[in-house]
Amino acid sequence: MNKPNILIINPDQMRADALRHLGNEASHTPVFDGLAQEGVSFSSAFCQNPVCVPSRCSFMTGLYPHTKGHRTMSYLQHPDEENLFSDLKKAGYHTVSSTRGDLMGGQFKKYHKELIDDYLMFSRVKTPATLVKSKRGEKGSDTFFSFFDGIIPENKNGREIRNVDDLCIDSAVRFIKKRPADKPFFMFVGLNFPHPPYQIEKKYYDLIDESKLRERIPTISDSDGKPKMETGLRDALSVSKWDEDRLREMRRTYLAMCAKADDQAGRLVQALKDEGIYDNTAVIVISDHGDYTGDYGIAEKCQNCFPDCLTNVPFIIKPPAGISADRGINGNLAELTDLCATVYDLAGIKCGRQSFSQSLLPCIKDKNTPHREYVFCEGGRLNGEKNCSESNNILSEDDIYAPRLLLQSKEDGTHTKAAMIRSKDYKYVMRLYEKDEFYVLAQGERINRIDDEKYQPVIQKMKEELLLWYMKTCDIVPEEYDERFTAEFMQNNIASVGVPLFIAKAVTGVLSLSGKPLSQVINSLRKKIGM
Repeated sequence: MNKPNILIINPDQMRADALRHLGNEASHTPVFDGLAQEGVSFSSAFCQNPVCVPSRCSFMTGLYPHTKGHRTMSYLQHPDEENLFSDLKKAGYHTVSSTRGDLMGGQFKKYHKELIDDYLMFSRVKTPATLVKSKRGEKGSDTFFSFFDGIIPENKNGREIRNVDDLCIDSAVRFIKKRPADKPFFMFVGLNFPHPPYQIEKKYYDLIDESKLRERIPTISDSDGKPKMETGLRDALSVSKWDEDRLREMRRTYLAMCAKADDQAGRLVQALKDEGIYDNTAVIVISDHGDYTGDYGIAEKCQNCFPDCLTNVPFIIKPPAGISADRGINGNLAELTDLCATVYDLAGIKCGRQSFSQSLLPCIKDKNTPHREYVFCEGGRLNGEKNCSESNNILSEDDIYAPRLLLQSKEDGTHTKAAMIRSKDYKYVMRLYEKDEFYVLAQGERINRIDDEKYQPVIQKMKEELLLWYMKTCDIVPEEYDERFTAEFMQNNIASVGVPLFIAKAVTGVLSLSGKPLSQVINSLRKKIGM
């Protein structure tokens, strides 16, 4: 059978609970819901870092952010690091990516061209149809840092308002229609939205049933035991001062942005069907992380806090023809790291590099197949680790991200390095310079219960599991052997210090073994002498 095409649709900053099939009755996501019905939607899927770059460096490699130092927005992948693009290109795929990748360092443009065969390109035409001005309000107002813009005014010229994602989808549809006929494609469509600012056209806003909006998680208080980053954002962004009607409008706008992303995904699905290749294409929908959207009295996101609204993300897989699916919602715990191994299995290829990815294919075929007992997420930095503070990204004190980046630049532990371990029932967060967190998930995540005596045995168990995870994933050792560990090198160097050549040959193996790893030489010698 021919290898299937692989299409990954990656809306930025989409919460799992923004999807209607996962229980949000106010939402309008018929395309994503339909893909879930045809395939599998992992309702308990979690990202490994709650901001985009570290998350993408993780799920595109199957490694954790800490494994190779991708713990910040400022350090992306380098040419010596392999990922899904390089793996699938080696396997004979035509690789395609949107310009919104947030994966590889911008200084490696030559490497980008070697790795990706086609970019989804478009012209940023400078017309009111594609540029929407912010409605932040006056400096000092409670909207200035809120990320909220609301409904986009209708274009005075009567033209359809189109953003960069619309243009990206146009390009993706063109590629599908003119794709190479001699090989399958791997296409990564990274969308910019529903990443804030929260703004949307009225036609999508009207799709959201405000009467069915879920109650938000109440604003945190100083006595709830929450980290300084969350209380700092609560105060700095001023969203916590809004009344519930205004917060509901923000949440409705966000869901409307998700509805537009769903509509855009529908255009890609339709293009595949029009070309007769939908059945032989694996369609995967993931988001890199979620969004506060007013929960806890906070907007947008932060990099070292791990509530489910930031870490629980969509992970939908519609497999290609020939792969059976136990369709619908699957409650197994899953990580975005599992993307890599799953793609390899769907494509019928083997990956020759190390990763911590675990294929979801057994769960796709049978939802009763167990997968992970725990999932993990991490973020933050050490005091003094200023290269990870991202403070160099502050454009001015009026920059919409200035409040968060200023909090991250503090050396008082606000941006402390932290790691989350989550089971079905509990969540534990180890925070290096602050009080740890513990939540009984059935009771919600607003109140930190780390000091509750009756949960100390569970907390201790999760601490031990977190340590085991770090031990297993703290690094990877490249599989190449250095020159000194080849038989030829050792043979030559032993002889060079006065050992007769025939003894050197006996120690390092016969000449026919030259160039092989020392372990193979030793095994061969053992066989020769009957060991």
